[in-house]
Amino acid sequence: MVATRNDRQTELAHRSNDGIDVYLFWNEPGGGVTVVVYDARTDESFALEVDGRRALDAFNHPFAYAAWSLTGDSSASTEALAA
Repeated sequence: MVATRNDRQTELAHRSNDGIDVYLFWNEPGGGVTVVVYDARTDESFALEVDGRRALDAFNHPFAYAAWSLTGDSSASTEALAA
């Protein structure tokens, strides 16, 4: 995995399944939260800066969260992500 930020990051959680690793980081000094997804099969990754209140949604469902965040509709519910 390649870190894309210069800030110090603390890993809060990690999970791996079928060659895909998902990491949840707390970023210092600003206190932001980042979810990083790395696919070892394709050597591709992406990172999501997420609101701390939605960190577990993004960690548990990063692809759905990424699609939801691209809509730009901040009023849309994320309850469906947990389904």
